[in-house]
Amino acid sequence: MERSWLFCFIILVGCCLMVQIKATESPQYTVMHTESDFEIRFYRETVWMTAPANEISFEKATKDGFHRLFQFSEGANLNYSRIPISWPILTSIVPGAGPLHSSAYFVRLYLPLKFQATPPLPLPELNLEPDSWPSHCIAVRKFSGFARDSNIVKEAEKLATSLSRSPWANNTCSSSDYAYSIAQYNSPFRLIGRVNEVWVDVNGSEENGCKSSLIATQ
Repeated sequence: MERSWLFCFIILVGCCLMVQIKATESPQYTVMHTESDFEIRFYRETVWMTAPANEISFEKATKDGFHRLFQFSEGANLNYSRIPISWPILTSIVPGAGPLHSSAYFVRLYLPLKFQATPPLPLPELNLEPDSWPSHCIAVRKFSGFARDSNIVKEAEKLATSLSRSPWANNTCSSSDYAYSIAQYNSPFRLIGRVNEVWVDVNGSEENGCKSSLIATQ
């Protein structure tokens, strides 16, 4: 009897959380080029709320960062504003930045249009800060299932291999602060039909179709 009650309680909590974190907005982009296993997108200027996470594990970093961002979205900010959760939840990875060459992580929540101009200030104890992104080009590879420590590096390597065989070879953005990002579009309670992406910044602009000057002259 107790097990049945506990099971029902877990299901109820899960359903409530799924409703609470239902996405309402995503950053806007234009697809500039499409290949069989990746595409090049142009993202417009955006503002994200960022949670640095001092973890060795990508999964732990994402969980810790999202927990703080979720508190922020539920009103843990100086305005007491409720902010709808948007997708994707983006975890950016800076390899070798921490002690013993461990990775550093930044978990990001895209702020809906209503909050882009004046982001609510998070409570100091959450250790969050707004991050303004200029418009830029991104190479994107989709993959399914759960994003895990065991597969994100492989997916990033597959994107790197695809880019090396394309006009965007050697065209990743050297000024980027991180090597790549993992974008997750689904609630953790969704088990099938999951969508994830690897993001890598590339040189170029909207005017030249996200092609660097080197590509444009070829």
